[in-house]
Amino acid sequence: MLGKKIIYIDPYLSNSVQEIHDPSLARMVPILLKPEEVVDADYVFITHEHTDHCDPQTIPILAKCSPHAKFVCPRIASEILKGWEIDSSRIIIAHEEWIDLEFDLKFKAIPAAHPEIKRDSKGMLECVGYLLEGMGKNIYFAGDTTAKQEIIDILVNEHPIDVAFLPVNEHNFFKGRSGIIGNMSVREAFQFADELGVEQVVAVHWDMFSSNSVYPDEIRLVYEGMRPDFKLLINPSSLNFSTHRVSIIIRTLNEARYLEALLTQIRRQTLGRMGYEVILVDSGSTDETISIAAKHDCKILHITRQEFTFGRSLNLGCEAASGDILVLISGHCVPEDDLWLEKLCAPLINMQAEYCYGRQIGGPETHYSESQIFSKFYPNKSSIPQVGFFCNNANSALLTSSWREYGFSEDLTGLEDMDLARRIVDDGGFIAYVADAVVTHFHHESWLQVRRRFEREALALQNIMPQIHLNLLDTFRYMVSSIYLDWISSRHSDSKIVSLETIFKYRWNQYMGSWKGNHEHRELSRCEREKYFFPYPSKGK
Repeated sequence: MLGKKIIYIDPYLSNSVQEIHDPSLARMVPILLKPEEVVDADYVFITHEHTDHCDPQTIPILAKCSPHAKFVCPRIASEILKGWEIDSSRIIIAHEEWIDLEFDLKFKAIPAAHPEIKRDSKGMLECVGYLLEGMGKNIYFAGDTTAKQEIIDILVNEHPIDVAFLPVNEHNFFKGRSGIIGNMSVREAFQFADELGVEQVVAVHWDMFSSNSVYPDEIRLVYEGMRPDFKLLINPSSLNFSTHRVSIIIRTLNEARYLEALLTQIRRQTLGRMGYEVILVDSGSTDETISIAAKHDCKILHITRQEFTFGRSLNLGCEAASGDILVLISGHCVPEDDLWLEKLCAPLINMQAEYCYGRQIGGPETHYSESQIFSKFYPNKSSIPQVGFFCNNANSALLTSSWREYGFSEDLTGLEDMDLARRIVDDGGFIAYVADAVVTHFHHESWLQVRRRFEREALALQNIMPQIHLNLLDTFRYMVSSIYLDWISSRHSDSKIVSLETIFKYRWNQYMGSWKGNHEHRELSRCEREKYFFPYPSKGK
């Protein structure tokens, strides 16, 4: 959809290439909808007459089911459409000049070299790409093409191009021997886009047929190696034309084990036109954390043990941020896919919430009981906005304007996220939970560290929800119930065998820590703060 018009480009909603031409050319991509289900088309653009672009099992049916649709195509393809009894009044011949379709929608045919640029006896292009202009944006659909200077020169004159859909299924000797023409290589397509100054590139024509495919990891690897100025999109569900800037803030203390994977996944995110920066706030790492962050061009800030609280370290990072969206992620969390950031920020961009958080799942070494906690608080279904103010900064996003208004408490021993979320909700704002923005949360804690984590969070909860009181009888009742449910659940799960002893130790330390924290009523000394905030004592203690 571009504006209010629904546009299809080279719709291939069948398996006709295999059925008509070559039994070995089965499609790898599932058919998302049948041709007869396309009842809403306003325009159908066809780049050339090859079957997987001008499909005899899709176009005629689509024309009947979308009776108001018009078809834009080269002159040679128009004859094929007429043979399918599509009236000539519905066909628009692709010309190398701008043609207005609607008040705010126009197009221009761009030469496509497949493998060379060809024009018929009347000078009309046989294979084309399309440059569409709508909503103030220019979108280039290359069709099947190799790179040619003529194409580059035409497109440079139409600058700026916001999005380019470029084929990356390279031509080579072996494909040519099999009769497959191919298009640009991945590297060639990226150089092509760089010359045009494109903002976003959508890699296409790499996943339909196995003999003409490219591994997506290969596309990403070339992108990471070349480091072009544009943003790469692979299989995007939508295009993002926003100009938001995201500041990703990571709190660290000896996080070298997972930081490389986290920063690599951040680099792979499909951000559209969103710019981003990574800010690392470190509280005294002695491992490779700082060198890993420097290698990834992070902005590195330091906070001493004496100064550290969770809220203060976040405020330090937020103050140094230049983005209008703040993304907060733990140094031992790793996004599951390259759409994590786009999905996590979407409720903020769409003005559905001021603060949101994503799903967390456990890693292979996560305690079974902790995985059960993750399942409880981070379900499979999103809630946008949600009821209540639960939130977690291990995987969250916050409007910078909201942070400036509220800020994180620098006195709490934990739950600074819930405290800020509560104040937003109290003032009529909204919190969102995004189940599709998934990270794996890796914890490697001793039993003492588990107990202290729950103790400091319970201590903080007294300030956020002072009405909650946990007596010893309730503590043991919750503990026994959780141990029993964990044990029963583990017997019916597909995960590795879980010992009752491990379940007991986790839940014992969880609930005893929570009970103790709920009954603390005093200011913490410096020594006590370090006990809560750091996993091991400082040197000399």
